[in-house]
Amino acid sequence: MPTLDLRFSEEELEHRRDHLTEFIREQVDAAGAEGTVLGLSGGIDSTLTAYLAVDALGAENVHGLVLPSTVSSDENMSDAERVAQMLEISYDVIEVEPVIDALLAAYPEAEGDRVAVGNARARVRGVLNYLVANHEDRLVLGTGNRSEAAVGYFTKYGDGAVDCHPIGNLYKAQVRQLARHVGVPEELAAKTPTAELWADQTDEDEMGMDYETLDSILATHIDGPLSVAATARELEVDAATVDKVRGMYEGSEHKRRVPPAPEPLD
Repeated sequence: MPTLDLRFSEEELEHRRDHLTEFIREQVDAAGAEGTVLGLSGGIDSTLTAYLAVDALGAENVHGLVLPSTVSSDENMSDAERVAQMLEISYDVIEVEPVIDALLAAYPEAEGDRVAVGNARARVRGVLNYLVANHEDRLVLGTGNRSEAAVGYFTKYGDGAVDCHPIGNLYKAQVRQLARHVGVPEELAAKTPTAELWADQTDEDEMGMDYETLDSILATHIDGPLSVAATARELEVDAATVDKVRGMYEGSEHKRRVPPAPEPLD
């Protein structure tokens, strides 16, 4: 199946790297912060963000949090610590599940609700990021990319609750390419993406398509000029797949906006 080649040229890669590291510096300087905090999941998005943050600010100004829960794989948590150690940044390991247990003790009706509890895990991670960031006078760096944001593949007020998204303008394919460019080891750059909200979850299984297809539809139809029918022809995919992406984009618009308020009365 044809997909768009969204990769950058070598010259453009270095330009992107400079642009994103400058963005991080500007955000920290504008806030008068002492540095940054970010959650390390062992996945490519948080790994690339950590590399860029160290480039921008120096290792001493980046603090990583490894936030395991009962659904986290040992491999991912080990990779998260490995990233912190490779970059020589300070990091803490904080267990999420005791907080989840306290929440379910307060509201046991949610026990067994996979989505509600999974989203609670993401929100607890966000709370812990801000607990540390507030204590250390730092900014919380988000690790979300352009593909996830477009289809709402993040938890509202969870992994979307951050001060800025340094890689928020990169499609997933571009995240992988830039990660390789800045020196992320191949076994990390090529990992299967998962939000680890529940056991054995993967992004692509939940969305029903691989990131290459999603990126191509987003660039061609959502961010680009082609209609559903033209996109389906160009990429040789079913129109239903393009419609599905359009539906995810439109249905998640509320996640990309601040909470609404009524218009002021005259």
